[in-house]
Amino acid sequence: MTQTAGPAPRPFLEELKDGVTPRATLLVVGVLALQLLFIASYVGALHHPKLRDVPFGVVAPRPAAAEQAVSQLERLPGEPLDPRAVADRTAARERIMDREIDGALLIDPAGTTDTLLVASGGGRTLANALTTLVTALERSEGRTVRTVDVAPADIGDANGLTSFYLVVGWCVGGYLCASALAMSAGARPTNIRRGIIRLGALALFAIIGGLGGAVIAGPVLGALPGGVAALWGLGALVVLAVGAATLALQCVFGIAGIGVAVLLVVIAGNPSAGGALPPPLLPPFWAAIGPALPPGAGVWAARSLAYFEGNDITGPLLVLSAWAAAGAAITVVMAALRKKPTGRPTSDLPVS
Repeated sequence: MTQTAGPAPRPFLEELKDGVTPRATLLVVGVLALQLLFIASYVGALHHPKLRDVPFGVVAPRPAAAEQAVSQLERLPGEPLDPRAVADRTAARERIMDREIDGALLIDPAGTTDTLLVASGGGRTLANALTTLVTALERSEGRTVRTVDVAPADIGDANGLTSFYLVVGWCVGGYLCASALAMSAGARPTNIRRGIIRLGALALFAIIGGLGGAVIAGPVLGALPGGVAALWGLGALVVLAVGAATLALQCVFGIAGIGVAVLLVVIAGNPSAGGALPPPLLPPFWAAIGPALPPGAGVWAARSLAYFEGNDITGPLLVLSAWAAAGAAITVVMAALRKKPTGRPTSDLPVS
């Protein structure tokens, strides 16, 4: 009995074409680009912290002495400080709490010890950098400095990073939820009704996720002070802003929109958010883009709510609201413009 030989093996190039399609190749190249951008962004932003134009107050009993000190600080190599004269200690503290300045030096002409006001709640790394700089300056003039923390980071927020990680968690939830909603039936909403339903589901997710994050960081772990209600509202807005933007990007770019969302939120947004390094310690590019992206706006608002009596959050809230509104609008418009499939009635199509 003769045995028939099996089919001849296919050439390697044909197997390669089937195993790695052009579409898969493009996706892999895109992932590689995101990987390299991730490394470049994080290392570029965080590898060499350096004080740049830190808003800084100077208090002295006589205006002439204050102006002289301001002039000296302005001439420091590298321009680490952006000094300005402040009337008195009370005014300096108020400006720090209003987040107009990050520190202040109170000069005592009658003695040899001056006082430095800092706020570690706005970033412990920044407070430490100011302390190091001013201590060295005072020592060079034969003086000493006493540091007073007017807005100290909570004992449960040892490194001052809780706000950052909380906002990062909200951002991750936002774009993962949006990706899951869109990918359930392809990367683009089929019609306007489905787009609106997905936005509604995202809003519900944002409310629950915002509350969960606020409760975990606050009452459960005691890692961040401040009211749960305020953090809840902020968290819901952060999740909605990132999620709506992700839905919009998927409507415009298809599945590649997920990569664009990662580029904006993770690669550009996280290192520029002011978490590990507050804005005055970041290179100019990252310091400039941070406040305009959801992570940066969220971190600033979270720290303001926790340590600065809720001051100076109008701008960040407007940024987050703009992302949420623009994302929702683009999602609805793109869904409305999308042509209905032909060949059978829309009502017969499966709904995911």
